[in-house]
Amino acid sequence: MEELDIDERRKRILDLLHREGKIKVAELSKLFGTSEVTIRSDLDELAAQELLQRTHGGAISTYKSYYNMNFQDRLETHQEEKKRIAVEAATQISDGDTLILGSGTTPLYVMRELKNHKNLIIITNSLSIAQEAGYSRNVHVVVLLGGNLNVPYQFVSGDDTIGQLNKYKADKLILSSDGVSADYGISTYHHLEAELYRHMIARVDKTILVADYTKIGRSNFSLIERVEKADCLITNQNANKEEIEVFKERGIEVRLV
Repeated sequence: MEELDIDERRKRILDLLHREGKIKVAELSKLFGTSEVTIRSDLDELAAQELLQRTHGGAISTYKSYYNMNFQDRLETHQEEKKRIAVEAATQISDGDTLILGSGTTPLYVMRELKNHKNLIIITNSLSIAQEAGYSRNVHVVVLLGGNLNVPYQFVSGDDTIGQLNKYKADKLILSSDGVSADYGISTYHHLEAELYRHMIARVDKTILVADYTKIGRSNFSLIERVEKADCLITNQNANKEEIEVFKERGIEVRLV
C-alpha cells in the first residue's frame, strides 16, 4: 500500500473498523506498512475523540460518534454509499404502491429517488421524509404519523404512532436500522422506535431493508426483529462478506451496490 498521510490513514482505519467491528494493531501495521508504535498512536488519538474503544492489542467500534450526530450530520455521513442503495431501492417500487418509510437518512435518500414514480401513497413517521414527499407532484397521498417527536432525529414514535399506523396496510416497507447482524438480528439505537418498526413490518407485504456497509454485522441497543423478517437487504459491495453469505443462506434476497 502507498504511504498515506496521517489523516487518510486514520480515516481508513475507521472505515475498516466500521466494516469489521474490531481491529488489531499488528494487522494494521502490516496493512499500512508502518510501525506498531504509530498505529497505537493513531488508535489512542481516535479513542480520545470517542471514535473507537481501545482494547488489548487493538480496538473495537463504539459507533458513538454516529449516534451523537444530528440528522443533518448523519445525512452527510457515507453519503455516496447511501445514495447508491437508494437508487437500487427505487427499482423495487412500482407506480401506485402504498409505501411505509421508516425514519433515517437512507430512507430519505430513497424518497428522493422516487420522483419519477406515479400515484404513490406514502406513510411515514419521519418529518423529513413527509416534507420531501410533499414536494413531489407524483405522490398521491402523504400520511405523517403523529406521536412523540424526537427533535434531533426528526421522527415520531410511541403508542399514538402505533395506533395510527395500525389503521393502514401497505405494499412495501423501506426500513433502515443501526445494525443488521446474523446472530442478533435487526436492531436500533432508539428503543422507542423498535416496537414501531415491528408493527411496520407486520403491516406490509414486503420489507426492504436498506443499510450501508457500516451497519452489517453490528448489533445495537434495541432488537427490532430477526433478520429473516426482511425480504430484501440492499447494502454496499464492501459489506462484511461472512454476514452477507449467512443472510443469503437464510433466504434473504441480498442486493449489493
